This record gives sequence, structure tokens and C-alpha cells, in this order.
Amino acid sequence: MPRRPGPGVIAGRAVACCLSLTVLGASGFAWYTTNQLNAVNRSRALDEARKDAPAHLDSSVNILLIGLDSRKNMDGTDLPKEFVQDELHAGSSEIGGYNTNSLIVLHIPPSGKAQAVSIPRDDWVQTYGADGKMHKIKEAYGYAKEAAEEKLRAKGLKGAELEQQSREAGRSATIQTVQKLLDIPIDHFAEVNLIGFYDIAKALEPIPVCLNNAVDDPIVSRITDSKGNVIRPGGGTGLELPAGVSQLDAAQALSFVRQRHNLTNGDLDRTHRQQAFIASVEYKLKQEGVIGDLGKMQDLLDVVKKDVVIDDRWQILDFVQQAPNLTGGNVEFNTLPIDKFATIGGQEVNQVDPVKLRRIVKQLFGQPVDADPAAAPATSTSTGPNASTGPSAAPAADATVDVLNGSPVSGAAGEESRALVALGYRAGKVDTADTRPRTTTVKYGTGARDAAQQIAARYGATATASTAIAPGHVQVLLGADHATRDPDTTGDPTAAARPTPTATLQMQGPPVKAGGVPCVD
Repeated sequence: MPRRPGPGVIAGRAVACCLSLTVLGASGFAWYTTNQLNAVNRSRALDEARKDAPAHLDSSVNILLIGLDSRKNMDGTDLPKEFVQDELHAGSSEIGGYNTNSLIVLHIPPSGKAQAVSIPRDDWVQTYGADGKMHKIKEAYGYAKEAAEEKLRAKGLKGAELEQQSREAGRSATIQTVQKLLDIPIDHFAEVNLIGFYDIAKALEPIPVCLNNAVDDPIVSRITDSKGNVIRPGGGTGLELPAGVSQLDAAQALSFVRQRHNLTNGDLDRTHRQQAFIASVEYKLKQEGVIGDLGKMQDLLDVVKKDVVIDDRWQILDFVQQAPNLTGGNVEFNTLPIDKFATIGGQEVNQVDPVKLRRIVKQLFGQPVDADPAAAPATSTSTGPNASTGPSAAPAADATVDVLNGSPVSGAAGEESRALVALGYRAGKVDTADTRPRTTTVKYGTGARDAAQQIAARYGATATASTAIAPGHVQVLLGADHATRDPDTTGDPTAAARPTPTATLQMQGPPVKAGGVPCVD
């Protein structure tokens, strides 16, 4: 359902975070320059979130990439006027607050493909760190910063120190909000502001991107009547590109990741642009031999340490060891789904179901999920800042599971049976199906409802009662969608704890895969 785009400001800050991480992780051998990198801006904003973070079930790492929508430098001074007005066509540095218009959770597993999920900026959720009320998720940072700033001013703080400490409150609120919303631990974070994206893009230009269709996003002026009412909102980036691959300079790159006008799904399509841009940059670095070349990396390292803020416990040298999971195409980007568009308090928002989002993320990240959505915690209606998110998993229900293979994958039934046994279910019949369904289905007999619902969640399916299924049994009929399973799970009895194929998960649009220059709208 397309949404009428509102006045456009700036996107791409989390893009810069990802680019920064690509530069940091890809440099590998160049880390004898660690002393230089110690100059990167450090933050203690994770301290509060760590107090009640859900436990990890493996050695995976979750990194929150925060893109800050601010026309200010880190000391609170305005970004250069010519940059904001001439390069961005975005008014003055006085416009805009401290929204986090781009949020990406990067999940790096112990082995296999990394997953990244974008959270749409207008999702209506309970925020933390300030008033504990429902807001757009992008507003958690600004509300917390504003509340902290008032208290800090009363203590006599001002200037750069006031800006720094109040931003810490904003970061903390954003981290807590994401962690509570998705019920996953956030281990590290990186934040980049607007100028950071531009600096990195400038150092890398020209950058290849690919469009499915030609775009023309003319700049339009904001028009108001004599009473100040908006007749026509301003917007547009001035971007004009043909279909296919184009090579962008830094200014065009900004327009590419900012555009939301003249796109069918507005902000949601813009999110896919950001993901595709990150994939294209990673591909360019690899193709041009930048990765591993100290001389070529040095300018990028200087940009990263100047523009990025990371948490104080992040040991970058440890992160480098996981860099192979982020380069060579081993990252897939998805956008978390929304339920519908709505207007609340005069604001256009995305209504979401936190319970559903948690289940999707846990399946994607290879974590156990709750047995019954109706019994799962629903913090979307809670207003207190200390609302519980409940347990993150439920034990396997008692049932015997029969697995029939209707997919094109040879041996898939045996593989799935072993994986389900590893989760605590009893092995039943393993056979080839008489049909070849498009999607995986789950049916159950008398007394096996709870187990069926748990198992159905693994495949993104809905459990259905059937008198043809024996009491106490669950039947899994693997469909053609099972062929999309990550090949790393083949024959692995622990595959149940690995990511579910994204084709069976409800996402906002198709995934964007790294390893090339992906085409998007």
C-alpha cells in the first residue's frame, strides 16, 4: 500500500555506518595503525541497555548502526551552510532535530552468512530513555536528548560538553528501544552523522548503483498560504538517472539514498536504496583492490575515525576477525514489515506488531521463538519504561513429527527431521511427498497444537488442524520454498538453530544481497 510521502529531509546515516564498518573490517593487515584508530569517538551509551539485555545463545554479535539526522557537528555547531543548502537542497542547519532516520541491526553469526535488518523510521513503538511513551522509533533519540539537555543546562553545562552528554542520552534511548522492540541483545553500536556519509562517498566516488527503472525526482519548493498553512510541501533531491547501472559522485550518492518522493512506497523504497548502496560500495572496494591495500585504505581510515562514534567496549581488532562475514557478498539485507499506515496525533506512522517482529528477527537470526503469538509479550500497548518483554523462548512441546519432502532438495526430509529432533521433538515418519507444493505446510492431530505452532514458526507457516493426522503427531510437508535454505545447513542436525530461509519470512519487499551491484527501484 503506497504512502503519500511527507516533507523529505535526510537519509543515509546508517549507510555511512555500514560503509565505516566495511572500511574498518576490510582493512585487515593494516591494523598496526591501531593507535590512530583509538582516536575514534567512543561512547558509554550501551551501559544502561546491557543491564537487562536478553542472553546470547551462541557467540554471535549484534551491531546496531545508527544514522543520525542532524545538521550539526559533534560539538553542536552547524554544518557548513553551502553543504546543507547547495549539496543537499535541504534548507538550513537550523531545520530538523535529532531523528535516527536509519536504523540497521547487523547480525554476525559464528559462521555462515551475516544478516542485516532495517527498521523503518516511522514505526510506532514504545520508546525508552525519556517519557516511555509511544513515538516513531526515529524520535527516541531526540526526545531523550532534549530531556537530558534540560537537566544538564540546570547543572551549568553548555557548548560542546552539553552537546556530547545529551547525545549520550539519545544514543542510550535508541539502543534500549531497539533492544526492547526486537528482544535481542545489542552488543555494539556505531553512529554516523550526515557529514560522515558525504566524506566517505567523496573518498570513494564514482560509486556504481543500479535502478530497475529510470528516476526523475525534481526539487520542488515549499509553498504556504498567508496563514502559514502548507499548500505544497517542499521536497525532491534533483536526482535524474536512467534505468540500469550508473556511476555516482558524492552529491548524486546523497540524492540516491535520500530520495523518497516519486517512489511507489516512499520511505520503504528508500530503505532498499540504502541497502543496495552499501552492497555496491562493498563490491567496489573488493573489485578495485582497496581491501588489503594500506595506501588505498589510509584516507578511508582517516574519514572513519573522524566521523563515526562507537561504544567504548568494542575491540576493533576482534571485529576484524569477523570481517570475512561482511565481505565477499556474505551479507543479506532485509526490511522489517509493517502492518499498515495510520495517522496518530496528526502524524503519519507505520503500525507494527512487536510480537511478530520479534519472531521474524529470531527466526532470521537462528534463535528459538515463542510457541504461541497470543501468549507472547505485547509491549506495544505498554506505557511504562520498565515494561517486561517476557521470555525469549519456549521449550519444545511434546509431539512426534513426520516430515514429507515435496521440495526439489534431495534428502531435505531427513535433514529437517534431524534438525527437529535436535530441538527436542520425537522423530516420526520421513518420506517423499506425493505432491510438490509451492510452500511448506504444517498440520497437526489432536493434542499437538502447541508443537505445531512452534514448528510452523520455523518455516513462516500457519499450523492447521487435520483429522487425517494421527493424535500427538505433527506433519511437515516441505514445499518448493525450502530450496532457498542456506546451503551451509545441509546435513547439519543443528540447522534448527540457524537462520530460516528468508523466502518464508514476511519482510517489507525482497532482500538485497551483497556481492555485486544489486538493482532496486
